[in-house]
Amino acid sequence: MTSTQKDQHGARSQRSQEADKPHRRKGEKTYSCDECGKDFTLARSLKTHQLIHSGVKPYSCELCGKSFTQAQSLKTHQVIHSGVKAYSCDLCGKSFTQAAHLKTHQIIHSGIKPYSCDLCGKSFTQAGNLKTHQLIHSGVKPYSCDLCGKSFNRAETLKTHQLIHSGFKAYNCDLCGKSFTQAAHLKKHQLTHSGVKPYSCDLCGKTFAQNSDLQKHLVTHSGIKAYSCEFCGKSFSDKHYRNSHLRIHTGNDVYCCDQCGKLFATDSQLQQHMFSHTEERPCKCNLCEKTFKTPHQLNKHQQIHPQRRSYGFLKLLEMLEF
Repeated sequence: MTSTQKDQHGARSQRSQEADKPHRRKGEKTYSCDECGKDFTLARSLKTHQLIHSGVKPYSCELCGKSFTQAQSLKTHQVIHSGVKAYSCDLCGKSFTQAAHLKTHQIIHSGIKPYSCDLCGKSFTQAGNLKTHQLIHSGVKPYSCDLCGKSFNRAETLKTHQLIHSGFKAYNCDLCGKSFTQAAHLKKHQLTHSGVKPYSCDLCGKTFAQNSDLQKHLVTHSGIKAYSCEFCGKSFSDKHYRNSHLRIHTGNDVYCCDQCGKLFATDSQLQQHMFSHTEERPCKCNLCEKTFKTPHQLNKHQQIHPQRRSYGFLKLLEMLEF
């Protein structure tokens, strides 16, 4: 067989071998991860993914110490520290460091939530958010704080919690100087200075800066008090109120009145109590001109006025009919 014939035969043989291989359609994911079952279209993509399971993160950020499995992931992360957010949402103006984050955010405006929880019916815009939510129902909290024993279902939540023990509060309010461990807490606090309270209770007219605070307040009208004190049996509509009350029994982090010695679970309760030691009555009823020492006393008084009572009653009927 001549050299040319051998080459032709070899080419035919190679084509024959290729034909014998299973035909892979474009975009088909034929490479699977043995650890988690995730599929990939390319072998190199699978190889890159498997670094996640190895636990090896050789690329570290010099600014915050966070480490990554890939150099590209580190490079993407470092954009956060630059402060540059080149991708903005046309609908709400929120900006992002990455185009992918903007794309994910824009799903919120569509109102589409295709991922639903089988246990409680809550729906989400992303599969990852649903998966995170489902940990709540499992009851499994494998991440525990070494300092106080509190446990969490996610490592990220534990890490955020541990900032409390560090005492480090990097986020400061420019208006009052109050500091916070998280940027989200600072943002929430700043609403108090704006004076804007767009969320109103239809039953009593009380307004709130955030919808979550309104929802918490509405429980007080239901009469349900599901959280009880293990020491004295007193019940509360909110677990945070119950936890604050417990301080009275434990003696931890209590606030003492310097005029009468009475103890309070929170600083706000102490400040409310201090009105009892003064004769000033700055809160005035706009229906009868009567004055009171505290906003709480004023709000309680206004329930006696027919105008206020009928308004709340009609709103309650509307809610029941709905």
